[in-house]
Amino acid sequence: MKPTLSRELALDALLMAVWRRKPADEVIVHSDQGSQFGSDDFKRFCREHNLQPSMSRRGNCWDNAVAESFFSSLKKERIRKRIDKTREMARADVFDYIEVFYNRSPRHSHLGGVSPEAFELAAA
Repeated sequence: MKPTLSRELALDALLMAVWRRKPADEVIVHSDQGSQFGSDDFKRFCREHNLQPSMSRRGNCWDNAVAESFFSSLKKERIRKRIDKTREMARADVFDYIEVFYNRSPRHSHLGGVSPEAFELAAA
């Protein structure tokens, strides 16, 4: 979490995910049309780590509906309800929402009603 959405922020987040998850197969990375996702560095990083960028066409959120749904939930359920005193407090709160609540919550219709964590364990 940084003051601006830069190419470095996108790459740092993706690198953290690659290190943490160590995907064996190609992974699709959904994004919007932000300049950070169209940069040469981002494209190169994706090629080097077996990631397939998927950028939604302008005005067509269905291309990355799952990602759009996640961010909509994050904004409605957490961000709009809180005003944190520091960026670090906001970062910890978003981390808690994603890692403790969202990934373990069994309310994901696109996963057959199971949590992302349970879905991944079943697929392993």
